[in-house]
Amino acid sequence: QVQLVESGGGLVQAGGSLRLSCAASGRTFSSGVMGWFRQAPGKEREFVAAISWSGGATYYGDSAKGRFTISRDNAKNTVYLQMNSLKPEDTAVYYCAAGKLMTTRPGRYDYWGQGTQVTVSS
Repeated sequence: QVQLVESGGGLVQAGGSLRLSCAASGRTFSSGVMGWFRQAPGKEREFVAAISWSGGATYYGDSAKGRFTISRDNAKNTVYLQMNSLKPEDTAVYYCAAGKLMTTRPGRYDYWGQGTQVTVSS
């Protein structure tokens, strides 16, 4: 069992930066894939980024490439999402998730956090 708690969301102006954190509890954290997803009102949950258990492999959705960076610190049981050059269309609830496979499909992740709101003003 893995429990995930996101933090770091908030209101930021376009062009600004935020760093999201996801604190995990549970002994399987260091052996799993961690992902970030987001969901805007009226839209489907969208893949943002994922990172392998070692941190050696990362994968980004098109909207995140070149602007967001995913990282993890297994000693702290925490995964991060550094978001730069934020745009109003990045406004959404951001969720972290834990699973076994590096995939963009939300249904393949086993555990989810409660989400943190990110709002980017123009």
